[in-house]
Amino acid sequence: MSAFDQTLTRRGVLGAMAAAGTAVTLAAGTPAAAATTSAPAALLPADPLLHLLRRATFGPSPASIAEIRRLGAKAWLDRQLNPATIADKVADGLLARLPLSALGIGDIRAQVAAGKLKQYSWDPMWQLGFAAVGRAIWSERQLFEVMVDFWSNHLNVTNPYGDVWDSRADYDRNVIRKHALGTFKDLLRASAQHPAMLTYLDNRYSTKAAPNENYGRELLELHTVGLAYTESDVTNAARLLTGLTVDHATGRYRYDTAQHATGAVRVLAFQHANATAAGGEAAALALLDYLALHPVTARRIVTKLCVRFVADEPPADLITALVKVYLDNRSAIVPVLRALFTSAQFTASIGAKTRTPLEDLAATVRTLGYGPAPSGTKFLESLYWMCRDAGQAPLFWGPPNGYPDVASAWASPSGLLVRWNFHLSIAAGWWPDTLVKPASLATGMVGVLPATYGALIAAVGTRLLGVAPSGAQTAALAAFYGKTPASPLKPTDPAVGWMFPYLMGMLLNSPSFALR
Repeated sequence: MSAFDQTLTRRGVLGAMAAAGTAVTLAAGTPAAAATTSAPAALLPADPLLHLLRRATFGPSPASIAEIRRLGAKAWLDRQLNPATIADKVADGLLARLPLSALGIGDIRAQVAAGKLKQYSWDPMWQLGFAAVGRAIWSERQLFEVMVDFWSNHLNVTNPYGDVWDSRADYDRNVIRKHALGTFKDLLRASAQHPAMLTYLDNRYSTKAAPNENYGRELLELHTVGLAYTESDVTNAARLLTGLTVDHATGRYRYDTAQHATGAVRVLAFQHANATAAGGEAAALALLDYLALHPVTARRIVTKLCVRFVADEPPADLITALVKVYLDNRSAIVPVLRALFTSAQFTASIGAKTRTPLEDLAATVRTLGYGPAPSGTKFLESLYWMCRDAGQAPLFWGPPNGYPDVASAWASPSGLLVRWNFHLSIAAGWWPDTLVKPASLATGMVGVLPATYGALIAAVGTRLLGVAPSGAQTAALAAFYGKTPASPLKPTDPAVGWMFPYLMGMLLNSPSFALR
């Protein structure tokens, strides 16, 4: 525990904040939390615009709050669902500092040939991870970035990972980003024909003499229908997918007729004669299309979207309604998202989601309104390592199932302390120390200084959390400074000088901020 946390513990501030519901921080919406705390929704403002921002972005920022209040929910959502129309100058500038993250397979291999990169170098993959942090925090295309994160987990290829050294950055751009707001059918096809996926799940090594079942199994269990398959389905899928491989010389996808296993196959209700090797690729793609549009796949995709945006245990009636939208629109994602965000169930879900570590860190920088460092990438690397220390470096999940998105998966005291420490470190500008923040934190945060400590705490709480702290919390926070809520606030007080970051840190440690 840091010296700061020890100080707070001695003064009883953490205990007072916990009185409002620390269990919510650990497992929002779970029965245990409900039994020991006030309703999570009571910890957040009822404002539907802020609710939409908390769910459809990596966290409200001062600029996004102003924008959604100016546009209204419908126009803001329409804009976010059409990201190509949104200028993204800040994020584009950050990506320009990470040029390796945008390289294609041929580009990376050309740099190796020219001696600019070492063969098997992880540098492009590291830069891709750093870029993911920067985009989550500073991109204007927030809903698009949330969906990129969603699909990166659903069709996970660990980054960095040795065998995809030359293809993982390309997978991000030409599979996940290209189709994040398109159709799942096209996304699934693109992933199945990309060297990164074929390498990660071993299909590049699958031959007609020895079909490898790894990709066939995960295609069914993780990417599409879930556990609604038999071992025969896996075997037949693996046979049908033989020949989908990677060209050793170029590193690119190719279909190898010589390695395709012919013969009739049946996977679930899909049947194909698979009579010739020349027709094997088309047969495999037909299976992918069948799986993408299967009603069970529709339910799994929709359920995962509801878990991401609505609740850890989403309403069954909403899932059923969205399955119809998915199938009616041939797996198009935008109609599903539009129906989800405009549903009564979404509106009623305030307080039903908890931020993951990556979301917590991104939301911290966004709610503070801090800008990126004017140059360099060390600050992005620092933020990435903070995420890793909290257990969620972007794209770094090892197993093929992707990072979990329910509160119980992240409920640990040690993880909570990591978050509390990076809240203060970022707010105070200790680390990263190059983020652009107001010269005067207090006046930059609330404008004209309030007259009392209680008014200061209420103003900063509303600014950072969207809601003022409770009376008990306000008293505890004022006591940290040796004051009461009614104590007069002077411009020379440490509370609005060198000790102001502690107030921001304590508010960011609250259960209110932990909720998405």
